[in-house]
This record gives sequence, C-alpha cells and structure tokens, in this order.
Amino acid sequence: MKFILSINYFYWLIISALFFAAGEFLSKKFALEPKWTSVAFVLIAYMLGILSWLPAILQKNQLSIVGVIWSVLSLLATVLIGVFIFSEKLSVLGVIGVVTAFISIVLLSIG
Repeated sequence: MKFILSINYFYWLIISALFFAAGEFLSKKFALEPKWTSVAFVLIAYMLGILSWLPAILQKNQLSIVGVIWSVLSLLATVLIGVFIFSEKLSVLGVIGVVTAFISIVLLSIG
C-alpha cells in the first residue's frame, strides 16, 4: 500500500483517465462491430480505470478537485481518440471547450 500511495495522485488520475478513454475507444469499436467478446474488454478497461481512481481519491481526499481533474482528463483523452482515431470533427466551439477544460486542470492543480 505504501508504494501505491507514494505515487502522486495526479499520475493516478492520468492512468485512470487513460483506462476510461480506452473503455470509450473499445465501446466505439463495439458500436461499429458488435461482438460479445468486446464487451469483456470494455468492462475490464472501465474496471481498471476505477481501480486507478481509488489511490488518487485516497491520497488527495478532495472530491471537488480530484473529480473535476479526472473528468477533464478523461474528456480530453476521449476527444483526442474521437478526432484522431475515428476522424470525428470538432467545431470551433468544441475546440474552445477543450482549451477551457485544459485551463481548468491547470488552475485546479495549482490550487
């Protein structure tokens, strides 16, 4: 347990958000080509994301900050997957939203 808590909460949030984004990616792949085996991989990705979240909230113990940072990180990862892997388009307003979300991570991390 000491090793888990020795890793900064922000890194756990990044890991958790990446697993969540992997779950989103796998969900999109499932939507394009449904297979029951894909469902298992989606569930595993989301489960690992949750398990990665727990050390972060245990270490920081501020849901208002940790929750928002996680939400924005997972949002950014999901948007990047949609745009770069699945060639989805992002409007100007969407780009402004992503930039604003990134700014919120910086502000919350500083505070």
